[in-house]
Amino acid sequence: MRAVIVDADGRELARGEAPGAVVTVAAPEAAADAVTRAIGDAMEAAALERLTRDASLDDISLPLDGLWAGLAGAGSPDAARAVMEALSPRHLANRLTVGTDVRAAYEDAFPERDGVLLIAGTGSIAWGSDEAGEPIQVGGWGQLVGDEGSGYWIGLHGLRQVMTGHDGRSESGSAAGALLRACGLSEAGEVVAWVQTAAKRDVAALAPLVIQAADTGDAAAARIVGEAVAGLTDLVRGVASRGGTGARGGGVVLWGGLLADGGPLASRVSSALESAGFKVVERPVDPPMGAARLALRN
Repeated sequence: MRAVIVDADGRELARGEAPGAVVTVAAPEAAADAVTRAIGDAMEAAALERLTRDASLDDISLPLDGLWAGLAGAGSPDAARAVMEALSPRHLANRLTVGTDVRAAYEDAFPERDGVLLIAGTGSIAWGSDEAGEPIQVGGWGQLVGDEGSGYWIGLHGLRQVMTGHDGRSESGSAAGALLRACGLSEAGEVVAWVQTAAKRDVAALAPLVIQAADTGDAAAARIVGEAVAGLTDLVRGVASRGGTGARGGGVVLWGGLLADGGPLASRVSSALESAGFKVVERPVDPPMGAARLALRN
Protein backbone atom coordinates (compact mmCIF):
# COMPACT_ATOMS: atom_id res chain seq x y z
CA MET A 1 0.00 0.00 0.00
CA ARG A 2 1.48 3.35 -1.08
CA ALA A 3 0.24 6.89 -0.54
CA VAL A 4 1.28 10.19 -2.08
CA ILE A 5 0.44 13.68 -0.85
CA VAL A 6 0.22 16.44 -3.47
CA ASP A 7 -0.54 20.15 -3.35
CA ALA A 8 -3.43 21.87 -5.12
CA ASP A 9 -1.39 21.99 -8.34
CA GLY A 10 -0.65 18.26 -8.28
CA ARG A 11 2.97 18.71 -7.17
CA GLU A 12 4.18 15.74 -5.15
CA LEU A 13 5.04 16.62 -1.55
CA ALA A 14 5.57 13.29 0.21
CA ARG A 15 5.08 9.54 -0.06
CA GLY A 16 4.36 6.78 2.39
CA GLU A 17 4.14 3.02 2.33
CA ALA A 18 2.61 0.27 4.46
CA PRO A 19 1.72 -3.41 4.10
CA GLY A 20 -1.33 -3.75 1.86
CA ALA A 21 -4.64 -5.51 2.29
CA VAL A 22 -7.34 -6.72 -0.12
CA VAL A 23 -10.81 -5.33 0.44
CA THR A 24 -13.52 -7.68 1.66
CA VAL A 25 -17.07 -6.70 2.55
CA ALA A 26 -16.91 -8.87 5.67
CA ALA A 27 -13.68 -7.36 7.00
CA PRO A 28 -13.11 -3.85 5.61
CA GLU A 29 -11.09 -2.73 8.62
CA ALA A 30 -7.95 -4.42 7.31
CA ALA A 31 -8.00 -2.25 4.18
CA ALA A 32 -8.85 0.85 6.23
CA ASP A 33 -5.92 0.10 8.53
CA ALA A 34 -3.58 -0.22 5.54
CA VAL A 35 -4.73 3.14 4.14
CA THR A 36 -4.32 4.78 7.55
CA ARG A 37 -0.80 3.43 7.99
CA ALA A 38 0.28 4.49 4.49
CA ILE A 39 -1.03 8.02 5.01
CA GLY A 40 0.64 8.14 8.42
CA ASP A 41 3.93 7.15 6.83
CA ALA A 42 3.50 9.88 4.21
CA MET A 43 2.77 12.41 6.95
CA GLU A 44 5.96 11.39 8.75
CA ALA A 45 7.92 11.80 5.51
CA ALA A 46 6.40 15.26 5.05
CA ALA A 47 7.36 16.21 8.60
CA LEU A 48 10.95 15.10 8.00
CA GLU A 49 11.06 17.00 4.72
CA ARG A 50 9.73 20.10 6.47
CA LEU A 51 12.42 19.92 9.14
CA THR A 52 15.29 19.35 6.74
CA ARG A 53 14.49 21.19 3.53
CA ASP A 54 11.08 22.58 2.75
CA ALA A 55 9.25 24.84 5.18
CA SER A 56 6.35 25.13 2.72
CA LEU A 57 5.11 21.77 4.01
CA ASP A 58 3.95 23.42 7.23
CA ASP A 59 0.35 23.38 6.06
CA ILE A 60 0.12 19.55 5.79
CA SER A 61 -2.06 18.20 8.56
CA LEU A 62 -4.98 15.87 9.03
CA PRO A 63 -7.63 15.87 7.84
CA LEU A 64 -6.36 16.30 4.29
CA ASP A 65 -8.56 18.13 1.80
CA GLY A 66 -9.29 14.98 -0.17
CA LEU A 67 -8.45 11.28 -0.32
CA TRP A 68 -9.00 8.86 -3.19
CA ALA A 69 -8.17 5.34 -2.01
CA GLY A 70 -7.51 2.89 -4.85
CA LEU A 71 -7.73 -0.60 -3.38
CA ALA A 72 -7.58 -4.15 -4.70
CA GLY A 73 -11.01 -5.71 -4.37
CA ALA A 74 -12.91 -2.42 -4.13
CA GLY A 75 -14.58 -2.76 -7.52
CA SER A 76 -18.04 -3.58 -6.21
CA PRO A 77 -20.24 -0.86 -4.67
CA ASP A 78 -20.72 -2.96 -1.53
CA ALA A 79 -16.97 -3.38 -0.99
CA ALA A 80 -16.24 0.30 -1.61
CA ARG A 81 -19.06 1.33 0.73
CA ALA A 82 -17.78 -0.97 3.48
CA VAL A 83 -14.31 0.56 3.35
CA MET A 84 -15.77 4.09 3.22
CA GLU A 85 -17.68 3.35 6.41
CA ALA A 86 -14.53 1.99 8.03
CA LEU A 87 -12.44 5.00 6.98
CA SER A 88 -14.90 7.81 7.73
CA PRO A 89 -14.52 7.81 11.55
CA ARG A 90 -10.73 8.15 11.17
CA HIS A 91 -11.04 11.71 9.78
CA LEU A 92 -8.18 11.31 7.33
CA ALA A 93 -9.71 13.69 4.78
CA ASN A 94 -12.63 16.06 4.32
CA ARG A 95 -13.60 14.36 1.05
CA LEU A 96 -13.23 10.61 0.75
CA THR A 97 -13.64 8.28 -2.23
CA VAL A 98 -12.86 4.55 -2.45
CA GLY A 99 -12.27 2.90 -5.82
CA THR A 100 -10.15 0.23 -7.41
CA ASP A 101 -6.38 0.20 -7.70
CA VAL A 102 -6.88 -0.40 -11.44
CA ARG A 103 -8.77 2.88 -11.83
CA ALA A 104 -5.93 4.71 -10.06
CA ALA A 105 -3.31 3.04 -12.26
CA TYR A 106 -5.27 3.93 -15.40
CA GLU A 107 -5.50 7.57 -14.35
CA ASP A 108 -1.72 7.77 -14.17
CA ALA A 109 -1.10 5.82 -17.37
CA PHE A 110 -3.63 7.85 -19.36
CA PRO A 111 -4.43 11.20 -17.71
CA GLU A 112 -6.33 12.19 -20.88
CA ARG A 113 -8.21 8.86 -20.86
CA ASP A 114 -7.03 8.11 -24.37
CA GLY A 115 -5.71 4.55 -24.15
CA VAL A 116 -6.10 1.09 -22.66
CA LEU A 117 -4.36 -0.33 -19.61
CA LEU A 118 -3.92 -4.11 -19.77
CA ILE A 119 -2.97 -5.75 -16.49
CA ALA A 120 -1.87 -9.34 -15.99
CA GLY A 121 -0.52 -10.40 -12.63
CA THR A 122 -2.27 -12.70 -10.19
CA GLY A 123 -5.48 -11.68 -11.99
CA SER A 124 -6.16 -9.91 -15.29
CA ILE A 125 -8.18 -6.94 -16.49
CA ALA A 126 -8.30 -4.31 -19.24
CA TRP A 127 -9.42 -0.75 -18.52
CA GLY A 128 -10.33 2.05 -20.91
CA SER A 129 -12.68 5.00 -21.38
CA ASP A 130 -15.52 5.81 -23.74
CA GLU A 131 -16.03 9.09 -25.59
CA ALA A 132 -17.69 10.65 -22.55
CA GLY A 133 -14.73 9.72 -20.36
CA GLU A 134 -16.66 7.02 -18.53
CA PRO A 135 -14.63 3.94 -17.54
CA ILE A 136 -14.83 0.67 -19.46
CA GLN A 137 -13.85 -2.47 -17.57
CA VAL A 138 -13.29 -5.74 -19.41
CA GLY A 139 -12.37 -8.79 -17.36
CA GLY A 140 -11.26 -8.64 -13.77
CA TRP A 141 -14.08 -10.93 -12.65
CA GLY A 142 -11.99 -13.23 -10.47
CA GLN A 143 -10.63 -16.72 -10.83
CA LEU A 144 -13.98 -18.50 -10.94
CA VAL A 145 -15.48 -16.70 -13.94
CA GLY A 146 -12.60 -14.63 -15.36
CA ASP A 147 -8.92 -13.73 -14.96
CA GLU A 148 -8.11 -15.14 -18.40
CA GLY A 149 -4.39 -15.16 -19.13
CA SER A 150 -3.49 -14.24 -15.56
CA GLY A 151 -0.87 -15.86 -13.37
CA TYR A 152 -3.59 -17.79 -11.56
CA TRP A 153 -5.12 -18.95 -14.84
CA ILE A 154 -1.77 -20.15 -16.20
CA GLY A 155 -0.78 -21.82 -12.93
CA LEU A 156 -4.12 -23.62 -12.62
CA HIS A 157 -4.00 -24.83 -16.22
CA GLY A 158 -0.47 -26.05 -15.60
CA LEU A 159 -1.73 -28.15 -12.69
CA ARG A 160 -4.58 -29.46 -14.82
CA GLN A 161 -2.00 -30.56 -17.37
CA VAL A 162 -0.16 -32.41 -14.60
CA MET A 163 -3.35 -34.30 -13.79
CA THR A 164 -4.29 -35.18 -17.38
CA GLY A 165 -0.73 -36.42 -17.87
CA HIS A 166 -1.01 -38.48 -14.70
CA ASP A 167 -4.23 -40.01 -16.05
CA GLY A 168 -2.64 -40.86 -19.39
CA ARG A 169 -4.97 -38.48 -21.22
CA SER A 170 -2.07 -36.33 -22.41
CA GLU A 171 1.67 -35.97 -22.12
CA SER A 172 2.69 -34.41 -18.82
CA GLY A 173 5.42 -32.34 -20.41
CA SER A 174 8.57 -30.99 -18.83
CA ALA A 175 6.69 -28.60 -16.53
CA ALA A 176 5.10 -31.34 -14.42
CA GLY A 177 8.07 -32.07 -12.21
CA ALA A 178 8.87 -28.42 -11.67
CA LEU A 179 5.28 -27.65 -10.73
CA LEU A 180 5.10 -30.49 -8.22
CA ARG A 181 8.37 -29.42 -6.60
CA ALA A 182 7.20 -25.81 -6.40
CA CYS A 183 4.08 -26.99 -4.56
CA GLY A 184 6.16 -29.16 -2.24
CA LEU A 185 4.52 -32.32 -3.57
CA SER A 186 6.01 -35.66 -4.45
CA GLU A 187 3.31 -37.02 -6.78
CA ALA A 188 0.41 -35.85 -8.92
CA GLY A 189 -2.19 -37.39 -6.63
CA GLU A 190 -1.39 -34.75 -4.01
CA VAL A 191 -2.31 -31.85 -6.30
CA VAL A 192 -6.04 -31.98 -5.54
CA ALA A 193 -5.66 -31.38 -1.81
CA TRP A 194 -2.98 -28.72 -2.39
CA VAL A 195 -4.98 -26.63 -4.85
CA GLN A 196 -8.11 -26.72 -2.70
CA THR A 197 -6.31 -24.94 0.15
CA ALA A 198 -3.74 -22.87 -1.77
CA ALA A 199 -3.99 -19.09 -1.80
CA LYS A 200 -4.63 -17.47 -5.15
CA ARG A 201 -1.13 -15.97 -5.15
CA ASP A 202 0.41 -19.42 -4.58
CA VAL A 203 -1.26 -20.79 -7.71
CA ALA A 204 -0.27 -17.67 -9.65
CA ALA A 205 3.34 -18.13 -8.55
CA LEU A 206 3.45 -21.28 -10.72
CA ALA A 207 2.90 -19.33 -13.94
CA PRO A 208 6.59 -18.51 -14.62
CA LEU A 209 7.37 -22.24 -14.53
CA VAL A 210 4.75 -22.94 -17.20
CA ILE A 211 6.04 -20.05 -19.33
CA GLN A 212 9.63 -21.26 -18.91
CA ALA A 213 8.60 -24.75 -20.04
CA ALA A 214 6.93 -23.23 -23.10
CA ASP A 215 10.14 -21.35 -23.87
CA THR A 216 12.10 -24.61 -23.85
CA GLY A 217 9.79 -26.43 -26.25
CA ASP A 218 7.17 -28.08 -24.03
CA ALA A 219 4.19 -28.38 -26.39
CA ALA A 220 1.59 -28.65 -23.61
CA ALA A 221 2.94 -25.59 -21.83
CA ALA A 222 3.10 -23.72 -25.12
CA ARG A 223 -0.60 -24.38 -25.69
CA ILE A 224 -1.44 -22.99 -22.26
CA VAL A 225 0.67 -19.89 -22.81
CA GLY A 226 -0.79 -19.39 -26.28
CA GLU A 227 -4.32 -19.49 -24.88
CA ALA A 228 -3.30 -17.04 -22.14
CA VAL A 229 -1.93 -14.57 -24.68
CA ALA A 230 -5.09 -14.90 -26.77
CA GLY A 231 -7.22 -14.29 -23.68
CA LEU A 232 -5.32 -11.12 -22.77
CA THR A 233 -5.56 -9.85 -26.34
CA ASP A 234 -9.31 -10.43 -26.23
CA LEU A 235 -9.57 -8.21 -23.15
CA VAL A 236 -8.23 -5.29 -25.18
CA ARG A 237 -10.52 -6.18 -28.07
CA GLY A 238 -13.39 -6.04 -25.59
CA VAL A 239 -12.54 -2.46 -24.64
CA ALA A 240 -12.47 -1.52 -28.34
CA SER A 241 -15.77 -3.24 -29.06
CA ARG A 242 -17.45 -1.32 -26.22
CA GLY A 243 -16.40 2.04 -27.60
CA GLY A 244 -13.02 2.51 -25.97
CA THR A 245 -11.79 5.68 -27.66
CA GLY A 246 -8.09 4.97 -27.25
CA ALA A 247 -8.05 1.24 -27.97
CA ARG A 248 -6.35 1.80 -31.31
CA GLY A 249 -5.39 5.47 -31.19
CA GLY A 250 -3.89 6.18 -27.76
CA GLY A 251 -2.20 2.83 -27.42
CA VAL A 252 -2.08 0.02 -24.89
CA VAL A 253 0.10 0.11 -21.78
CA LEU A 254 1.08 -3.26 -20.28
CA TRP A 255 1.23 -3.53 -16.50
CA GLY A 256 1.32 -6.19 -13.81
CA GLY A 257 3.81 -8.88 -12.89
CA LEU A 258 3.50 -10.85 -16.13
CA LEU A 259 3.68 -7.83 -18.45
CA ALA A 260 5.46 -4.81 -16.95
CA ASP A 261 9.21 -4.18 -17.22
CA GLY A 262 9.85 -7.06 -19.58
CA GLY A 263 7.70 -9.54 -17.66
CA PRO A 264 7.57 -13.16 -18.82
CA LEU A 265 4.58 -12.59 -21.13
CA ALA A 266 5.43 -9.07 -22.27
CA SER A 267 6.96 -9.84 -25.67
CA ARG A 268 4.31 -12.41 -26.58
CA VAL A 269 1.42 -10.13 -25.65
CA SER A 270 2.99 -7.12 -27.37
CA SER A 271 3.37 -9.10 -30.59
CA ALA A 272 -0.20 -10.42 -30.39
CA LEU A 273 -1.65 -6.96 -29.79
CA GLU A 274 0.32 -5.42 -32.62
CA SER A 275 -0.76 -8.23 -34.95
CA ALA A 276 -4.35 -7.43 -33.97
CA GLY A 277 -3.85 -3.79 -34.96
CA PHE A 278 -3.19 -2.25 -31.54
CA LYS A 279 -0.25 -0.04 -30.64
CA VAL A 280 1.70 -0.97 -27.51
CA VAL A 281 3.31 1.99 -25.75
CA GLU A 282 5.83 1.94 -22.92
CA ARG A 283 5.43 4.28 -19.99
CA PRO A 284 5.77 4.01 -16.21
CA VAL A 285 2.60 3.52 -14.20
CA ASP A 286 2.33 5.15 -10.75
CA PRO A 287 -1.07 4.26 -9.19
CA PRO A 288 -0.65 6.50 -6.10
CA MET A 289 -0.18 9.53 -8.34
CA GLY A 290 -3.23 8.49 -10.35
CA ALA A 291 -5.23 8.32 -7.11
CA ALA A 292 -3.95 11.78 -6.17
CA ARG A 293 -5.14 13.17 -9.52
CA LEU A 294 -8.56 11.63 -8.93
CA ALA A 295 -8.66 13.22 -5.46
CA LEU A 296 -7.87 16.62 -6.98
CA ARG A 297 -10.54 16.16 -9.63
CA ASN A 298 -13.14 15.30 -7.00
